Amino acid sequence: MAPANSRKSSSALPEGYREDKSKGAMLRFEDSIPRLPVPTLEETAKRYLKSVHPLLNKDEYAHTKKAVEELVKPGSMGQELQKRLQTRREDPKHRNWIYEWWNDAAYLSYRDPIVPYVSYFYSHRDDRRRRNPAKRAAALTTAVLEFKKQVDEGSLEPEYMKKLPISMESYQWMFNACRIPGKSVDYPAKYSYKDHEYITVVRKNQFFKLPYKVGGQQLNVSELEKQFTRIYKMAQKAPAVGALTTQNRDLWYNARETLLGAHPANAATLETIQASGFLVCLDDASPITLEERAHQYWHGDGANRWFDKPLEFIINDNGTSGFMGEHSMMDGTPTHRLNDYINMMVFTNRLDLTDSNVRSDLAEPSAIKFHVNETVSRDIHRAQSDHEALIAQHDLRVQAYQGYGKGLIKKFKCSPDAYIQMLIQLAYHKMYGTCRPTYESAATRRFQQGRTETCRSVSDESVAFCNAMADPEVAPEECVKAFRAAVNAHVEYITAASDGKGVDRHLFGLKKCLKEGEELPELFKDRAYAYSGTWYLSTSQLSSEYFNGYGWSQVIDDGFGIAYMINENNIQFNIVSKGLGSERMSFFLNEAAGDIKDLLLPTLEGPKAKL
Repeated sequence: MAPANSRKSSSALPEGYREDKSKGAMLRFEDSIPRLPVPTLEETAKRYLKSVHPLLNKDEYAHTKKAVEELVKPGSMGQELQKRLQTRREDPKHRNWIYEWWNDAAYLSYRDPIVPYVSYFYSHRDDRRRRNPAKRAAALTTAVLEFKKQVDEGSLEPEYMKKLPISMESYQWMFNACRIPGKSVDYPAKYSYKDHEYITVVRKNQFFKLPYKVGGQQLNVSELEKQFTRIYKMAQKAPAVGALTTQNRDLWYNARETLLGAHPANAATLETIQASGFLVCLDDASPITLEERAHQYWHGDGANRWFDKPLEFIINDNGTSGFMGEHSMMDGTPTHRLNDYINMMVFTNRLDLTDSNVRSDLAEPSAIKFHVNETVSRDIHRAQSDHEALIAQHDLRVQAYQGYGKGLIKKFKCSPDAYIQMLIQLAYHKMYGTCRPTYESAATRRFQQGRTETCRSVSDESVAFCNAMADPEVAPEECVKAFRAAVNAHVEYITAASDGKGVDRHLFGLKKCLKEGEELPELFKDRAYAYSGTWYLSTSQLSSEYFNGYGWSQVIDDGFGIAYMINENNIQFNIVSKGLGSERMSFFLNEAAGDIKDLLLPTLEGPKAKL
């Protein structure tokens, strides 16, 4: 999830890219960005076999190889599915062949609670000048509104990857949007920003509607501070209706129906929250340590939130702040850019935060009330106890490694991301004595409506490196050679994945092309198919000098979720598991970081001796 560069010139456009100025700056390249390719069956077969080889024994691999050969042979079902997938890709109805399928399968049909399993968080650096939470909330909200204006008006500059413009389509789901629970499948809702010029603020579980424009003029920072101060004073502990959004999606759908039936006014209250620009959560907490902060932004008390909103900015009583994102329609790169931008604007004084004029006719923010009956109260109570029990099963640790960062890794002439991926492989190997399937998120936003592809981090080369490091008889020079080979293999795979040529989405697409009653090809029944896509390690990178944390959950009960940030002089890991020993994993990550540094330091050229 490494950030794309958003500040490149579009003066010399690469071949095939056109600017459509009528769509505004943000979306001007959208129609000429290439469509997601369908790799050939042969290249996916080759890449897939290479990716499963280190995970299987000899007999298992022979079985898998046979299943793959069967899939690609002339006249096979695999060839027929490939044809269908190509047809779908060429159909002008689909700008991206996987887009609807993926949003549905990975997110909207997903029924487990979105917190902790889908949402993710960023922890902001402290703002020494704004310890007062109302002041901090006002500064951040002012900066978010600046960004919102650019998104709403379509004037935001697009981002670029390797000098190519990338898809900005998902930005439409950032503001004035909400995920709505449905029966067995959720759906995204988008509201007009012109008709909803307000944000929702929540304090002590009570929701407030705060218009950010009055008389056509946006509230300045002092006016926002006054409004937040009023909310701090006005808020009274209310029933935790927001906790319902922590539930399994089917339970939340049923609870929402009950809530709507409890009083006719509840429909308008729900709509007010759903349609608001974004959420500001004024939390009744003062987290200090990195772990306390991570817990606060990842889930908080599960009540002072509306987890279906794509953007929630969290401000604590001690002025610390962070962000939580809902993942269904938008990946981390757009919200990373937003959070980087707002902190940069505040920390570098790019905003006028000195205007002390406060209009005398500023109406108090209005509380938006839910009418709660006994059944709704029972649903809330159940949601809170389910949430507490679920969070209690999770074990979170933060490893803030201060030994070195991107600066030294670049001196080792390594891709920082591939370096850290091998560091994680080594840590896991130290803990378990083996390597298991690992997911890394690779962005495919170079394509229309692009989202992500899987980068499979385990390779023959990465396993050879881990085994070499574990064997005291292997010379350091051999370990260095093995490390370089592992890093190169990783760079090769993630490059292919970002080019739309990973194996996971292609195989998923082929499977989706099966018609009812058709025989499932052997490859999909093979144990290796399920096992190689079982993410014992789910990893992703995002780096910002304005964050002091970022993270999310593991994806299987037997696995770890490891989010990492590579800053200039430090590396940070957020480690989550269900009681597998996140503290031990944290220790091994620290040890692996030291081991690889010690291995590579002798390879650096020392300063030239003066004659």
